[in-house]
Amino acid sequence: MTSTNDIRRSFLDYFEGQGHARVPSAPLVPHNDPTLMFVNAGMVPFKNVFTGLETRPYSTATSSQKCVRAGGKHNDLDNVGYTARHHTFFEMLGNFSFGDYFKEQAITHAWTLLTREWGLSPDKLTATVYHTDDQAFELWKKIAGLPEERIIRIPTKDNFWAMGSDGPCGPCSEIFYDHGDHIWGGPPGSPEEDGDRFVEIWNLVFMQYLQENDEIVSELPRPSIDTGMGLERVAAVLQGVHDNYDIDVFKALIAESGALTGASTTGEHQASHRVIADHLRSAGFLVADGVLPANEGRGYVLRRIMRRAMRHAHILGAKEPLMYRMVPSLVAEMGGAYPELVRAQPLIEATLLQEETRFRQTLANGLKLLDEATSGMGEGDTLSGETAFKLYDTYGFPYDLTEDALRPQGMAVDRDGFDAAMKRQKDAARAAWKGSGAKASDDVWFDIAEELGGTEFTGYTATDGEGQVVAIVKDGARVEKAGQGDEVVILTNQTPFYGESGGQMGDAGVISGDRVKAAVSDTSKPLGRLHAHQAVIESGELAVGDTVKLAIDVARRDAIRANHSATHLLHAALRNRLGGHVTQKGSLVAPDRLRFDFSHPSALTAQEIADIEAEVNAEIRANEAVSTRLMTPDDAVAAGALALFGEKYGDEVRVLSMGRQTDKRYSVELCGGTHVRATGDIAVFKIISESAVSSGVRRIEALTGEAARLWLADRDAKLREVAASLKTSPDEVAARVVALVEERRKLEKELAEAKKALALGGGAGAAAPAGPEQIGGVNFVGQIIDGLDPKALRGAVDEAKGRIGSGVVAFVAVNEGRAAIAVGVTDDLTGSLSAVELVKRGVAALGGQGGGGRPDMAQGGGPEGNNGPAAIEAVKGALAEEKEAA
Repeated sequence: MTSTNDIRRSFLDYFEGQGHARVPSAPLVPHNDPTLMFVNAGMVPFKNVFTGLETRPYSTATSSQKCVRAGGKHNDLDNVGYTARHHTFFEMLGNFSFGDYFKEQAITHAWTLLTREWGLSPDKLTATVYHTDDQAFELWKKIAGLPEERIIRIPTKDNFWAMGSDGPCGPCSEIFYDHGDHIWGGPPGSPEEDGDRFVEIWNLVFMQYLQENDEIVSELPRPSIDTGMGLERVAAVLQGVHDNYDIDVFKALIAESGALTGASTTGEHQASHRVIADHLRSAGFLVADGVLPANEGRGYVLRRIMRRAMRHAHILGAKEPLMYRMVPSLVAEMGGAYPELVRAQPLIEATLLQEETRFRQTLANGLKLLDEATSGMGEGDTLSGETAFKLYDTYGFPYDLTEDALRPQGMAVDRDGFDAAMKRQKDAARAAWKGSGAKASDDVWFDIAEELGGTEFTGYTATDGEGQVVAIVKDGARVEKAGQGDEVVILTNQTPFYGESGGQMGDAGVISGDRVKAAVSDTSKPLGRLHAHQAVIESGELAVGDTVKLAIDVARRDAIRANHSATHLLHAALRNRLGGHVTQKGSLVAPDRLRFDFSHPSALTAQEIADIEAEVNAEIRANEAVSTRLMTPDDAVAAGALALFGEKYGDEVRVLSMGRQTDKRYSVELCGGTHVRATGDIAVFKIISESAVSSGVRRIEALTGEAARLWLADRDAKLREVAASLKTSPDEVAARVVALVEERRKLEKELAEAKKALALGGGAGAAAPAGPEQIGGVNFVGQIIDGLDPKALRGAVDEAKGRIGSGVVAFVAVNEGRAAIAVGVTDDLTGSLSAVELVKRGVAALGGQGGGGRPDMAQGGGPEGNNGPAAIEAVKGALAEEKEAA
């Protein structure tokens, strides 16, 4: 038997041997088509190549593309498990020509591969062509030798492909395999074409026209080829089975489901096993490509897929979570071709386990209510929309799950009633919001969110992508268009731009299109659901409905990511070094720095700062991968995750784990921001300041990466500059500075002594005679000394008092425009004279206030250094007044 892996490999080998570039599968989340929820065809990654917007270094290519059809207009979810060929996840084999070969070579390749390489009987194959495509009709006769009755002209859109209402288009040629007359059905175009006998296995699209508004306007200058073959369908053919679920990869997964549940894989439980096998593939690959369960967008579709499978596990009687235990089988079957499955296996298992653990309780509650609501109903009856909405709103039971649960009993659900109940809830929420005191300016955001839903953020895994403009806001109001020079807020259905929240600054970058370019300076997050790009239209015109390219400033984002991840490592290091009382009190994550506020009663010592910095850098050097999981807030905290200050947590949170593993990862926190892929991406961490914010709250500012390197390089340059001026080496600077400080201290002391001696002995710098004068019968010495340290004044006054024996001394020291004054009174006079009262008069003359000390010694100062003589005269005047009063 030819395995599915062999078939995939031989297809790619064949076309690579024919000169085609072998192109790996693109991720399931499309980055080049904002109208698609998931990649749903092999040509999607090449869309811009076909339209000429992108060039590749090859003109022909081949791929096996991962595809999902489970949301939006391409939704096969409800049929999966109940038909032979519907899947949510499938692989599409394809060969592509971008203006290279055309119809003849495409048909030749297809016929050669099917009949010569794979050995299919030509008698089993039938081709269709568009009814006016005579060229393709004749080529099938010439190349394949098919009789005309097995080249069927189809006049409908089934055999005419278009990329959209505008763009490349052209006729198709489909190849059908006849499984035999023991199966009911007829060839394409016949009344029995809906039967299962004839199965389409390959579609060849001949892109040869350009259309506008659904009308062909011209031929393409370079016709191209796009083909798609469902791997599962052709595997069924080559493995001799009619049902896709009987091929090897599905048989292995279904057997595993049967072994784990103990339920028969045939009969009444067949559909449940098929649903589990198919949905496991979708869930595994979506998680591997960065999609996680959520309540909106792609994450919601993933959750629906998971929960549908988990409900069927319940039907099979599984008592414990089932799907995560099947992941090793999935990896064993498909991990060789898709290494991303191997890399993501732990995350896939953890995500499935926590989702199924939570959903089992939801399911139990919902099914109980559903049983009660349908107890009096029978086949053909309809469940009320109100009940279905209660299941959804109260128990988290999706509408389609309710439909799926009632299907086996032949019951329906009132969808109109469900929608009406949903609308009433939204109206009530809007009324409550308007009465909450919210700013009137926020009304526009509420309208957008209510009408269009939240923005889907793709920036955890992408730095660019495409989006569709859903709203433009100018001066607080919605507008349809914006032109050059306009300052606007642009909202798209999806974006890689992070909206400012949780301390992390919003992204900047560029939004561009065929006729517009806008510079995005910041991104905010109104209502916590919308990503609002603050932009200026630099050229052209932007309109609602336009498809645009969104590209963030990658260097800026990388710097922000490094700083954000560093705050998590810093938080852990602070708790390790200072104690568990440390909690985050605020943060700023900018491209050029990080700021982290935390609870702690005292300043950090130099050693503590050094130890914390060293610990963070040790985790950075370990270069451990950073991982993310989705959990409920309660489960996350119970698992040891720290909730961060300022974050608003909903029903689910992202739990970020980083650093080395001991009994648990070094840092485990709740955080919705963007982060490095491995701690080594931070490069280096440097604390540049530690200070107080308020009582009991400290602040650390730090740098990472290139900013830290530049800061350290600048410090090194300054050190070398100092070393050069000191005529020593950088290693000897510290010792040299210590010696200089000691030398300066010694010289300052000697200078102070000299100035004091000068003051006491008269001479230069003295403003009065060296000997005392008589004021009211009291000896008085008063002098002004330029440059004397105010700290030396008291010593000088004391020595002067000793020399005169009895009397009053007043010295003024002038330094850099300011003046200090000290007044001393000998002990024999303190009964009648107070140095405090005398100094106050001198201080007032210097433009100061107050002055204080003891009756025998007082000091003060003021800003008016030029008034030194006046201060001396003021003390003399006060002395005379006091003696007269005495």
